[in-house]
Amino acid sequence: MTSPTRIAEANGISIAYETIGNPSNPPVLLVMGLGGQMIAWPDELCEALVVRRVHVIRFDNRDVGLSTHFSKVPIPSPVGALVGAGSPPYRIADMADDAAGLLDALGIESAHVVGASMGGFIAQTLALRHPTRVRSLTLIMTSTGSRLVGLPKPKVLARMARRRTVVDRASAVDALVETFRLIGSPGYPFDESAMRDLGARSFDRSFDPGGYLRQMAAISAQQNRTRALFQVRVPTVVLHGLDDPLVGVSGGLAVARAIRGSRFVGFPGMGHDLPRALWPQFTAEIHDVIAAGEAQRASGR
Repeated sequence: MTSPTRIAEANGISIAYETIGNPSNPPVLLVMGLGGQMIAWPDELCEALVVRRVHVIRFDNRDVGLSTHFSKVPIPSPVGALVGAGSPPYRIADMADDAAGLLDALGIESAHVVGASMGGFIAQTLALRHPTRVRSLTLIMTSTGSRLVGLPKPKVLARMARRRTVVDRASAVDALVETFRLIGSPGYPFDESAMRDLGARSFDRSFDPGGYLRQMAAISAQQNRTRALFQVRVPTVVLHGLDDPLVGVSGGLAVARAIRGSRFVGFPGMGHDLPRALWPQFTAEIHDVIAAGEAQRASGR
């Protein structure tokens, strides 16, 4: 059963979070991607993880949902945010420190970390900046930060750089549907009803297009982590759609090459989303890497 949304004070900001499952089980921290609120982690997927006897924690990154928004910071233009023009209002490292701060606030020494897209950037950075806080990594549709891998297709890049005027709930929902029709999984049915429901609930919780652009600026300013990732010593699985138009599969392959002993799992027909049909496989892969992380922890390695 999902807990009520709570607020933790961490790393100098307020972070909204929810927990699911028995707190005595191994903790799993779910980190969402660009512009995504914690409710973008589907309840059913979270519950499927809980059945595997883990304690799930999901949270709103800074600038989305019910966490602190940096509304007084100038909003970058879409093109400026995309190319990293100027100084970003914060960096991926700050967002990784937010995650570590949330673990502190919850009294959790270390957790298994699952990051999707930008959440994967944050998860990698958390493992590099706070290695003792991470028991295992599951990195979904993400990359190393190198400008040479994981590149988006041109039509997706053009979509990201286009300024959109969204002023009401209906247009915000339509924009989300349009985006995921473009970047979603061509090999699986597009669940428009579920996407519209997510868009409506997200709008009702918090609507801040500026937050999306500030997060995008942080992504554009991120460093290439390729060499640093050789330092990661926790069990890691890299899950990536072989038809991802936003973060090309070369990004996931580069992550898997950089992290010693990691395993790459590619899914034909998967784009840049979490198709319902693959949830059982995602759950199984996460469970396996958690088991490996718990075994490593028990051995003291």
